[in-house]
Amino acid sequence: DSAQESVITRDIHRTFPAHDYFKDTGGDGQESLYKICKAYSVYDEDIGYCQGQSFLAAVLLLHMPEEQAFCVLVKIMYDYNLRDLYKNNFEDLHCKFYQLERLMQEQLPDLHSHFCDLNLEAHMYASQWFLTLFTAKFPLCMVFHIIDLLLCEMIENGSWSMTFEERENRRLQEASMRLEQENDDLAHELVTSKIALRNDLDQAEDKADVLNKELLLTKQKLVETEEEKRKQEEETAQLKEVFRKQLEKAEYEIKKTTAIIAEYKQICSQLSTRLEKQQAASKEELEAVKGKMMACKHCSDIFSKEGTLKPAAISREDQGIEADDEKDSLKKQLREMELELAQTKLQLVEAKCKIQELEHQRGALMNEIQAAKNSWFSKTLNSIKTATSTQPLQPPQATQPPKEST
Repeated sequence: DSAQESVITRDIHRTFPAHDYFKDTGGDGQESLYKICKAYSVYDEDIGYCQGQSFLAAVLLLHMPEEQAFCVLVKIMYDYNLRDLYKNNFEDLHCKFYQLERLMQEQLPDLHSHFCDLNLEAHMYASQWFLTLFTAKFPLCMVFHIIDLLLCEMIENGSWSMTFEERENRRLQEASMRLEQENDDLAHELVTSKIALRNDLDQAEDKADVLNKELLLTKQKLVETEEEKRKQEEETAQLKEVFRKQLEKAEYEIKKTTAIIAEYKQICSQLSTRLEKQQAASKEELEAVKGKMMACKHCSDIFSKEGTLKPAAISREDQGIEADDEKDSLKKQLREMELELAQTKLQLVEAKCKIQELEHQRGALMNEIQAAKNSWFSKTLNSIKTATSTQPLQPPQATQPPKEST
C-alpha cells in the first residue's frame, strides 16, 4: 500500500483527460496509469510519488505495456537523474532554473531582457518543464519527439550500458551505506550517551561524597553543640545557685538594715521625745527660777525679767559686791542644763547621719540585687538563644527567676 494513493487518484483524473485512452474513469488507461504511479511510489521510498509524474508515465503507456512503461520510468528517474530534481528541497531544480536563465541570456538576449522587464522568473514557467520532461504543457506530438530525443541521446552516450542488476546492486549499496551511516550514528549516540551517563554518575558520586562529609561534620558539630549545651546548663545551674545565695544574703542584709533603721528611728524618736521633755522641763524650771528671782527683792534688783544682769548690779559687782550662793547655784544648774541640751542635739544629729548612711547602704544593696537579677536574666536568655539555634528540634525550657522578697 502507498501512503500517497489519494494524491495519485486525484492526479490521474487530470492527466490527459481529453485523450481517448485516459478519458474514461475507471478505464484501462487510468487503471494502468494508477498501477504504475502506485508501484513507483512504493519502489522509491525516498521520493515516492510527486505531482507531475503521471504525465511522464502516461506518455510511456501510450507506446508500451505497463510493465515496460514502469521499467522505463524507473530508468529515467534513476539513470537520467530525474529523481534528483525532487531531492534536497529541489536544489537541482533551482540549478536547472539558473542554467536556463543563463542560456536564455546568452542565446536569446532579447527574450531574456523582456522577461526581466516583466519580472518573470524561470521558476514561474519552467518548473513543470523539468519535473515532467515537457510532457504536461506541450502537444503530444511534440512530447513524443522530446522523449525520443532524450532516450536516443542517452543511449548514444552509453547510459543504457548499466544493466538492471547493476542498478539494483548500486541501489542496494546505497541502502547499505545508508544503513552503515545510521549504524555509525547510533553507535556514536550510544557512546555519547554512555559518556554522559558516566559523567553524571561521577558527579553523583562526588556529590554523595560531599554530602557524606557534610553529614559527618554535622554530626561532629551536633556532638560539640550538645557538649556545649551541657556545659552551659551546668554553668546556668551554678549561676542560679550563686544568684540564689546572693539573693538570700541580700535579703538578709536588707532585713538587717531595715531592722537597724527601724531601731534607729525608734531611738531618734525616743531622743526627740526626751529632748522635748527636757526642753519643757528646763523651760519650766527656768520660769520657776525667774519667778523666784522676781519674788526675791534682792534678786529682782540684780536680774531683769529676761534673766540677764542689770547694769547697776554689774557695777555693784564690779565694785566688789559678793554674789549670792543661790545665784551661783542657779548659774551652775543652768550651765548643766545647756550642756545636756547640746549633747542631746548632738546625739540627734548623729542619729540622723547614721539613718542617712543606712538608707544609702540600703539603696546600694537594692542596686546590687537588681544588677544581679539583670545579669542572671541576660545569661539565661543568651543560653536559651544559643541552645535554640544549635538544637531547633529540642528547645530548652526557660528557667523561672526566683521571686523577689518583699
